[in-house]
Amino acid sequence: MTAPRWDLSIAYQSLDDEKIGLDIELIKQCIQVLHQHVERREIISVMQNAIQTKEAAGKLLATINTFAQCYGSIDATSSQAKALIGKLAKLSSELSQSYTPYQETLANESLEFIQDVLDHESGDVYGQAFQIACDRKIANTKLSVAEEQLLSAMQVDGRDAWGRMYDNITGALQIELDSGETIGFSQAASLLYGTDFAKQESAWRGIQKAMSIHQESFAAILNALSGWRQTEYQKRSYQKDVHFLDPSLHQSRILPATLDAMMETTKQHRDIGQKAGRLMAKVHGLTEMTPWNHIAGMPSLTDDEPQYYHFDDAIEVIKAAFAGVDQEMADFVTLMVENGWIDAEPTPNRRLGAYCTKFAATRSPLVFMTWGGSRSDLMTLAHELGHAFHNWVMRDMPLCQTRYPMTLAETASIFAENIVRDYLLSKAESREEQIEMLWEELSSAYALMINIPVRYEFEKRFYEQRQEGELSAEQLCQLMSDTWKEWYGDSMSEADPYFWASKLHFSISEVSFYNYPYLFGYLFSKGVYAQRESKGEQFYADYVELLRDTGSMMAEDVVERHLGMDLTQVDFWQQSIDMLNEKLTQFEALLSQE
Repeated sequence: MTAPRWDLSIAYQSLDDEKIGLDIELIKQCIQVLHQHVERREIISVMQNAIQTKEAAGKLLATINTFAQCYGSIDATSSQAKALIGKLAKLSSELSQSYTPYQETLANESLEFIQDVLDHESGDVYGQAFQIACDRKIANTKLSVAEEQLLSAMQVDGRDAWGRMYDNITGALQIELDSGETIGFSQAASLLYGTDFAKQESAWRGIQKAMSIHQESFAAILNALSGWRQTEYQKRSYQKDVHFLDPSLHQSRILPATLDAMMETTKQHRDIGQKAGRLMAKVHGLTEMTPWNHIAGMPSLTDDEPQYYHFDDAIEVIKAAFAGVDQEMADFVTLMVENGWIDAEPTPNRRLGAYCTKFAATRSPLVFMTWGGSRSDLMTLAHELGHAFHNWVMRDMPLCQTRYPMTLAETASIFAENIVRDYLLSKAESREEQIEMLWEELSSAYALMINIPVRYEFEKRFYEQRQEGELSAEQLCQLMSDTWKEWYGDSMSEADPYFWASKLHFSISEVSFYNYPYLFGYLFSKGVYAQRESKGEQFYADYVELLRDTGSMMAEDVVERHLGMDLTQVDFWQQSIDMLNEKLTQFEALLSQE
């Protein structure tokens, strides 16, 4: 079969579906109900009804938003999808404001009251236990109800407007190549991921020039977002000081000691990440990598054309690999295809990238990507199907217990990659094929062991300096260059001074430090994968249980319960880095063979 298109009819028929309007009205009614009963929220039954009302509205809101985002992904120019997404953002803020008083009560009332509230037959209510416990931990950093509502209302056209500004600027950017050809920013960025090596330096330097032209705007965005956050944290520090990392750690559900242990262990072994870069450079025929080819595909070792995978062939490969863990995983892939829950057909105006989402109302996982037939596309599909499987094994749980943090979100996706990579490696018939499979391992190591720490260290130092005032574009370039050189060392020819401007993740308005969770997920998934051989037949059942706990436990508790290890100690992180080093040694040995 050709690459498939989504069948989204399980939710709505189209963006014009009257049911969307009716469901939006239901959400508005729920908001009104929450406002009407707010003065009686200390009555247990009223609180229980409020929780159910908020969950019902949130489920509808998330489903409509996913539907609109899906249409926006298929056609990034769709004004109808954009309008609906904007409308839903405002509605989401209104829902959040209406529930804030109830949230404040749950965070500050007695434990006896909380237990009485949770004593309810609905999973939407009893499933709130973990979230309420998390909220109570930061109760002393909350503002008054009126102030929290005001902040939520202002964020839509205040803080979040800076993120939209970044999207608007980069969406309209035109990049000029050495050839005189002019292409969009997203097209230029995609060249850096491909194998058209002749165009990559030109694309990168074109991006640098465009970032330079707009550097004042990009600097204003970063300064405004960090300034907004730091002012908010300062206001929240009336009982307890709120550090700029605290909100991110809370969202990631990890302790500061865990982050410190992971980053320190990674820093001590950055030579391993650098080694991955030098081995990649050797394949390119270079002594060091460059900022324009470090995320590129692998150069061919032969004169043969790279293997092309038809979509259905790729599905069969993934099913065979998944079946090696358990047949249920393979059957799940079949279900995704048969239900039309994958959209991969190349179409005009399609957004870049790949992702997995779901319809909250039906728990249907959805995968989006653009199929090009490369081995990289095969691994991307496996990655996103891993995310989908994670959602699927939680489908019978209360929705509020399935909201896992980004740190644990990459567990199933990178695990799926490892399964498929090892399966293909076992089927490789030549040295060249083995090298090609291990290349993905090197590429991941270089990106996650070096590039992600660069992002984290840059952002951390930026926030530290931002407390004294705004940083100029020149200062941001210098800070990025210094951090880049510190981590990449002699594995990279030069720094990427405008990476702070060209990387979207620094300008996401809703979340800060959108970086270290990737490294966490990468190393954590390797720790999980290491259990596959030692646990044998018991592994699959334990693995599913681990995934099911990711939405209702701290990351440290998940690891202690399922792996018997301590995330705050270097041992856990060391074992994953040691596994990675073994892959690099294997690659190096293959490369040295004539």
